[in-house]
Amino acid sequence: MEIAWIGTGIMGAPMVRRLLRAGHRVRVFNRSPQKARALATDGASVAAEIAEAARGAEAVFIMVPDTPDVEAVVAKLEPALARGQFVVDMSTIAPAAERTIAQRLADKGVEYLDAPVSGGETGAIEGTLTIMVGATGEAFTRARPLFELMGKRITHMGGPGTGQTTKLANQIAVAVTLEAAAEALLFARQSGLDPAKVLEAIGAGAAGSWQLSNLGPKIIEGDFRPGFFIKLIRKDLRLVAQAANENGLALPGLGLMTSMFNSAAALGHDLDGTQAVAAALDRIATLK
Repeated sequence: MEIAWIGTGIMGAPMVRRLLRAGHRVRVFNRSPQKARALATDGASVAAEIAEAARGAEAVFIMVPDTPDVEAVVAKLEPALARGQFVVDMSTIAPAAERTIAQRLADKGVEYLDAPVSGGETGAIEGTLTIMVGATGEAFTRARPLFELMGKRITHMGGPGTGQTTKLANQIAVAVTLEAAAEALLFARQSGLDPAKVLEAIGAGAAGSWQLSNLGPKIIEGDFRPGFFIKLIRKDLRLVAQAANENGLALPGLGLMTSMFNSAAALGHDLDGTQAVAAALDRIATLK
Protein backbone atom coordinates (compact mmCIF):
# COMPACT_ATOMS: atom_id res chain seq x y z
CA MET A 1 0.00 0.00 0.00
CA GLU A 2 1.10 3.58 -0.63
CA ILE A 3 1.16 5.31 2.77
CA ALA A 4 1.99 8.85 3.85
CA TRP A 5 3.19 9.50 7.40
CA ILE A 6 3.36 12.96 8.96
CA GLY A 7 5.37 13.20 12.18
CA THR A 8 8.40 10.95 12.76
CA GLY A 9 9.37 11.59 16.37
CA ILE A 10 9.88 9.15 19.26
CA MET A 11 6.62 7.33 18.48
CA GLY A 12 6.16 7.95 14.78
CA ALA A 13 9.55 6.69 13.57
CA PRO A 14 9.32 3.14 14.98
CA MET A 15 5.71 2.87 13.79
CA VAL A 16 6.84 3.77 10.26
CA ARG A 17 9.57 1.12 10.45
CA ARG A 18 6.99 -1.54 11.24
CA LEU A 19 4.97 -0.58 8.15
CA LEU A 20 8.10 -0.65 6.00
CA ARG A 21 9.11 -4.09 7.26
CA ALA A 22 5.67 -5.36 6.26
CA GLY A 23 6.35 -4.29 2.67
CA HIS A 24 4.36 -1.05 2.52
CA ARG A 25 5.73 1.96 0.64
CA VAL A 26 5.86 4.95 2.98
CA ARG A 27 6.48 8.62 2.23
CA VAL A 28 7.40 10.57 5.35
CA PHE A 29 7.37 14.21 6.34
CA ASN A 30 8.58 15.83 9.55
CA ARG A 31 8.89 19.52 10.33
CA SER A 32 12.44 18.74 11.56
CA PRO A 33 13.66 17.22 8.27
CA GLN A 34 16.56 15.28 9.78
CA LYS A 35 14.13 13.06 11.68
CA ALA A 36 12.39 12.14 8.45
CA ARG A 37 15.67 11.62 6.59
CA ALA A 38 16.77 9.11 9.24
CA LEU A 39 14.06 6.77 7.93
CA ALA A 40 15.43 6.77 4.39
CA THR A 41 17.91 4.05 5.36
CA ASP A 42 14.91 1.90 6.34
CA GLY A 43 13.36 2.34 2.90
CA ALA A 44 11.08 5.35 3.39
CA SER A 45 10.98 8.14 0.83
CA VAL A 46 11.17 11.66 2.23
CA ALA A 47 8.75 14.36 1.12
CA ALA A 48 9.59 18.05 1.20
CA GLU A 49 5.98 19.08 1.89
CA ILE A 50 2.95 17.57 3.63
CA ALA A 51 0.81 17.69 0.49
CA GLU A 52 3.57 15.98 -1.49
CA ALA A 53 3.64 13.11 1.00
CA ALA A 54 -0.14 12.65 0.88
CA ARG A 55 -0.78 12.96 -2.84
CA GLY A 56 -1.77 9.55 -4.21
CA ALA A 57 -1.39 7.70 -0.92
CA GLU A 58 -4.22 5.35 0.01
CA ALA A 59 -3.69 6.02 3.72
CA VAL A 60 -2.31 9.12 5.44
CA PHE A 61 -1.16 8.91 9.08
CA ILE A 62 -0.61 11.84 11.43
CA MET A 63 1.46 11.63 14.65
CA VAL A 64 2.14 15.12 16.01
CA PRO A 65 2.03 16.67 19.50
CA ASP A 66 -1.18 18.69 19.98
CA THR A 67 -4.55 19.83 18.62
CA PRO A 68 -3.26 22.93 16.76
CA ASP A 69 -0.55 20.79 15.13
CA VAL A 70 -3.10 18.29 13.79
CA GLU A 71 -5.36 21.09 12.56
CA ALA A 72 -2.41 22.70 10.74
CA VAL A 73 -1.41 19.37 9.15
CA VAL A 74 -4.96 18.67 7.98
CA ALA A 75 -5.23 22.15 6.46
CA LYS A 76 -2.12 21.43 4.38
CA LEU A 77 -3.33 17.94 3.50
CA GLU A 78 -6.78 18.88 2.27
CA PRO A 79 -5.80 20.25 -1.16
CA ALA A 80 -3.98 16.98 -1.92
CA LEU A 81 -6.70 14.60 -0.70
CA ALA A 82 -9.02 12.76 -3.06
CA ARG A 83 -12.19 10.74 -2.63
CA GLY A 84 -11.47 7.22 -1.35
CA GLN A 85 -8.40 8.06 0.71
CA PHE A 86 -8.44 7.69 4.47
CA VAL A 87 -6.61 9.77 7.08
CA VAL A 88 -5.67 8.38 10.50
CA ASP A 89 -4.71 10.69 13.36
CA MET A 90 -2.70 8.76 15.95
CA SER A 91 -1.86 11.86 18.00
CA THR A 92 -3.60 12.64 21.29
CA ILE A 93 -5.77 15.74 20.87
CA ALA A 94 -9.19 17.18 21.74
CA PRO A 95 -12.11 14.88 20.83
CA ALA A 96 -14.21 17.82 19.62
CA ALA A 97 -11.52 18.79 17.11
CA GLU A 98 -11.49 15.25 15.71
CA ARG A 99 -15.26 15.29 15.20
CA THR A 100 -15.02 18.58 13.33
CA ILE A 101 -12.22 17.36 11.07
CA ALA A 102 -14.01 14.05 10.40
CA GLN A 103 -17.13 15.84 9.23
CA ARG A 104 -15.19 18.22 7.01
CA LEU A 105 -13.25 15.42 5.31
CA ALA A 106 -16.36 13.25 4.96
CA ASP A 107 -17.82 16.00 2.78
CA LYS A 108 -14.84 15.42 0.44
CA GLY A 109 -15.36 11.64 0.43
CA VAL A 110 -12.34 11.06 2.70
CA GLU A 111 -12.65 8.84 5.79
CA TYR A 112 -11.04 10.18 8.96
CA LEU A 113 -10.13 8.06 11.97
CA ASP A 114 -8.89 9.16 15.37
CA ALA A 115 -6.67 6.37 16.69
CA PRO A 116 -4.52 7.48 19.64
CA VAL A 117 -2.18 4.95 21.20
CA SER A 118 -0.82 3.86 24.57
CA GLY A 119 2.33 1.91 25.26
CA GLY A 120 5.11 4.44 24.79
CA GLU A 121 8.25 4.12 22.71
CA THR A 122 8.74 0.47 23.70
CA GLY A 123 5.27 -0.42 22.46
CA ALA A 124 5.89 1.44 19.21
CA ILE A 125 9.15 -0.43 18.61
CA GLU A 126 7.75 -3.85 19.50
CA GLY A 127 4.38 -3.40 17.81
CA THR A 128 2.46 -3.93 21.06
CA LEU A 129 0.65 -0.59 21.27
CA THR A 130 -2.90 -0.29 22.51
CA ILE A 131 -4.87 1.53 19.80
CA MET A 132 -8.24 3.16 20.52
CA VAL A 133 -10.16 4.00 17.36
CA GLY A 134 -12.98 6.42 16.66
CA ALA A 135 -14.36 5.98 13.13
CA THR A 136 -17.12 4.55 11.01
CA GLY A 137 -17.18 0.76 10.90
CA GLU A 138 -16.14 0.74 7.24
CA ALA A 139 -13.12 2.95 7.87
CA PHE A 140 -12.07 0.83 10.85
CA THR A 141 -12.21 -2.32 8.72
CA ARG A 142 -10.01 -0.73 6.04
CA ALA A 143 -7.42 0.50 8.53
CA ARG A 144 -7.32 -2.50 10.85
CA PRO A 145 -4.66 -4.51 8.93
CA LEU A 146 -2.30 -1.53 9.30
CA PHE A 147 -3.15 -1.12 12.98
CA GLU A 148 -2.31 -4.80 13.52
CA LEU A 149 1.26 -4.13 12.39
CA MET A 150 1.64 -1.52 15.12
CA GLY A 151 -0.52 -2.69 18.01
CA LYS A 152 -1.54 -5.71 20.02
CA ARG A 153 -4.89 -4.52 21.33
CA ILE A 154 -7.02 -2.62 18.81
CA THR A 155 -10.50 -1.52 19.85
CA HIS A 156 -13.16 0.23 17.78
CA MET A 157 -14.71 2.56 20.35
CA GLY A 158 -17.43 4.12 18.18
CA GLY A 159 -17.75 7.13 15.90
CA PRO A 160 -15.31 10.01 15.38
CA GLY A 161 -13.87 11.42 18.61
CA THR A 162 -14.44 8.31 20.72
CA GLY A 163 -10.87 7.11 20.28
CA GLN A 164 -9.58 10.36 21.77
CA THR A 165 -12.07 10.27 24.64
CA THR A 166 -10.89 6.75 25.47
CA LYS A 167 -7.25 7.88 25.37
CA LEU A 168 -8.01 10.66 27.83
CA ALA A 169 -9.55 8.12 30.21
CA ASN A 170 -6.36 6.09 29.76
CA GLN A 171 -4.21 9.07 30.69
CA ILE A 172 -6.10 9.63 33.94
CA ALA A 173 -5.34 6.03 34.96
CA VAL A 174 -1.72 6.28 33.77
CA ALA A 175 -0.99 9.49 35.68
CA VAL A 176 -2.54 8.45 38.99
CA THR A 177 -1.00 4.97 38.84
CA LEU A 178 2.44 6.44 38.14
CA GLU A 179 2.14 8.67 41.19
CA ALA A 180 1.20 5.64 43.28
CA ALA A 181 4.29 3.78 42.04
CA ALA A 182 6.57 6.74 42.77
CA GLU A 183 5.15 7.23 46.27
CA ALA A 184 5.43 3.52 47.10
CA LEU A 185 9.09 3.41 46.07
CA LEU A 186 9.92 6.65 47.89
CA PHE A 187 8.23 5.34 51.05
CA ALA A 188 10.22 2.11 50.79
CA ARG A 189 13.53 3.91 50.37
CA GLN A 190 12.89 6.39 53.18
CA SER A 191 11.90 3.49 55.44
CA GLY A 192 15.28 1.83 54.95
CA LEU A 193 14.16 -0.86 52.51
CA ASP A 194 15.83 -1.80 49.23
CA PRO A 195 13.33 -0.36 46.71
CA ALA A 196 14.37 -2.94 44.08
CA LYS A 197 13.39 -5.77 46.45
CA VAL A 198 10.15 -3.98 47.30
CA LEU A 199 9.41 -3.70 43.58
CA GLU A 200 10.01 -7.43 43.20
CA ALA A 201 7.83 -8.22 46.21
CA ILE A 202 4.79 -6.14 45.32
CA GLY A 203 4.96 -6.05 41.54
CA ALA A 204 3.28 -9.40 40.98
CA GLY A 205 0.50 -8.85 43.52
CA ALA A 206 -2.52 -6.59 43.77
CA ALA A 207 -0.26 -3.52 43.57
CA GLY A 208 1.15 -4.54 40.20
CA SER A 209 0.77 -2.22 37.23
CA TRP A 210 2.44 -1.37 33.92
CA GLN A 211 3.76 1.83 35.48
CA LEU A 212 5.28 -0.01 38.44
CA SER A 213 6.91 -2.79 36.43
CA ASN A 214 8.12 -0.67 33.49
CA LEU A 215 8.88 2.70 35.09
CA GLY A 216 9.58 1.53 38.65
CA PRO A 217 13.13 0.33 37.81
CA LYS A 218 13.84 3.62 36.04
CA ILE A 219 12.63 5.60 39.06
CA ILE A 220 14.93 3.56 41.31
CA GLU A 221 17.91 4.17 39.00
CA GLY A 222 17.10 7.85 38.45
CA ASP A 223 16.85 7.13 34.72
CA PHE A 224 14.62 9.84 33.31
CA ARG A 225 15.33 9.25 29.61
CA PRO A 226 12.04 9.77 27.76
CA GLY A 227 9.75 7.12 26.41
CA PHE A 228 6.96 9.69 26.74
CA PHE A 229 7.72 13.32 27.61
CA ILE A 230 6.53 15.13 30.73
CA LYS A 231 5.46 17.97 28.43
CA LEU A 232 3.14 15.61 26.53
CA ILE A 233 1.45 14.14 29.62
CA ARG A 234 0.90 17.73 30.79
CA LYS A 235 -0.79 18.46 27.47
CA ASP A 236 -2.90 15.32 27.76
CA LEU A 237 -4.06 16.20 31.27
CA ARG A 238 -5.00 19.67 30.03
CA LEU A 239 -7.21 17.99 27.43
CA VAL A 240 -8.74 15.79 30.15
CA ALA A 241 -9.49 18.86 32.28
CA GLN A 242 -11.20 20.57 29.34
CA ALA A 243 -13.34 17.53 28.58
CA ALA A 244 -14.18 17.00 32.27
CA ASN A 245 -15.28 20.62 32.59
CA GLU A 246 -17.51 20.20 29.55
CA ASN A 247 -19.15 17.25 31.31
CA GLY A 248 -19.42 19.00 34.68
CA LEU A 249 -16.98 16.58 36.35
CA ALA A 250 -14.58 17.24 39.20
CA LEU A 251 -11.67 14.77 39.17
CA PRO A 252 -9.50 15.17 42.31
CA GLY A 253 -6.75 12.83 41.12
CA LEU A 254 -6.47 14.80 37.90
CA GLY A 255 -5.88 18.00 39.86
CA LEU A 256 -3.17 16.36 41.94
CA MET A 257 -1.34 14.94 38.94
CA THR A 258 -1.55 18.17 36.96
CA SER A 259 0.19 19.85 39.88
CA MET A 260 2.81 17.09 40.17
CA PHE A 261 3.73 17.12 36.48
CA ASN A 262 3.79 20.93 36.46
CA SER A 263 6.21 20.76 39.40
CA ALA A 264 8.40 18.32 37.49
CA ALA A 265 8.42 20.72 34.53
CA ALA A 266 9.36 23.62 36.79
CA LEU A 267 12.33 21.57 38.02
CA GLY A 268 13.56 21.24 34.44
CA HIS A 269 12.10 17.84 33.53
CA ASP A 270 9.68 18.82 30.74
CA LEU A 271 11.74 16.91 28.14
CA ASP A 272 12.33 13.93 30.41
CA GLY A 273 10.15 10.84 30.64
CA THR A 274 7.01 10.80 32.75
CA GLN A 275 8.87 8.83 35.46
CA ALA A 276 10.65 12.12 36.28
CA VAL A 277 7.55 12.98 38.30
CA ALA A 278 9.45 11.05 41.00
CA ALA A 279 11.98 13.88 41.10
CA ALA A 280 9.22 16.36 41.92
CA LEU A 281 7.87 13.98 44.55
CA ASP A 282 11.31 13.72 46.16
CA ARG A 283 11.43 17.50 46.53
CA ILE A 284 7.87 17.92 47.77
CA ALA A 285 7.62 14.92 50.10
CA THR A 286 10.91 15.46 51.92
CA LEU A 287 10.57 19.18 52.65
CA LYS A 288 10.99 19.86 56.37
